[in-house]
Amino acid sequence: MTQHWNAYWRLMRFDKPIGMLLLLWPTWWALLFAGEGLPTVRNVLVFTIGVVLMRAAGCVMNDIADRDFDPHVERTRQRPLASGEISLKQAIGLFLTLMALAFLLVLLTNLLTIKLAFIGALLAAAYPFFKRFTHLPQVVLGIAFGWGIPMAFAAENAQVLPLAWGLLVVNTVWSVIYDTLYAMVDRDDDLAVGIKSTAILFGKFDILITGVLMLFMVGLLLALGAWFELTWPWYVASLATLALFARQLVSIRGRDRNACFKAFLNNNWVGFALFLGVLGHFAVSGAY
Repeated sequence: MTQHWNAYWRLMRFDKPIGMLLLLWPTWWALLFAGEGLPTVRNVLVFTIGVVLMRAAGCVMNDIADRDFDPHVERTRQRPLASGEISLKQAIGLFLTLMALAFLLVLLTNLLTIKLAFIGALLAAAYPFFKRFTHLPQVVLGIAFGWGIPMAFAAENAQVLPLAWGLLVVNTVWSVIYDTLYAMVDRDDDLAVGIKSTAILFGKFDILITGVLMLFMVGLLLALGAWFELTWPWYVASLATLALFARQLVSIRGRDRNACFKAFLNNNWVGFALFLGVLGHFAVSGAY
């Protein structure tokens, strides 16, 4: 029985929380901005638990979609569905259960947030299949991972303010950056089984293009700061992001698999730095 529950745990990737954190950081940025530094406790709980559930559901759906590919990829062949620990029927049942729980949570918000939740659910379910026909699934991932941003604004303000869409663009670019690093780990295996990614699309220019995207994201952060008159902690966080990105680029210059994966993991600190930047902005502004 313990082994069976362990398989479900791993299917939902609870043993690898990095994906959950990369979803939580932009959601928490949005909650802070939408609540002007003091979002409601209810919304913080709803969105934090909702992110955990939706990330788990997305992982389950990803493995359902990739069940014929994962056994042929070194890093994924031991996943519960690929190895036969969990059946397809059980995986689908788990996915539906997680989606139902997430939907019950969103009912605690308002009508606009509920409407946006249906789009978020569609993005989460559809993303894994984009790897079949486009080299840009990371763009869809970024929108899916960032959809909590407009939802957070809707829950706090009953409307989606312009800042929400700016943050969503930032998150989409960021997702392309870190998921390209992630895809560089599996590039040879993905080429062999026919899965598409930005790492394959960028080819020998992968590091150059990733670096350009990093600069573009930092530029977006600075532009948002100027447009919405954010205070100095936001700019410090933006410069910290630039420093973290520079470190990642240096570390992957040899395209070593382990180095690329560590660079991917390092993006957790990017999310944390920007979170501190938002907190600092409201502290300086007198919200606390």
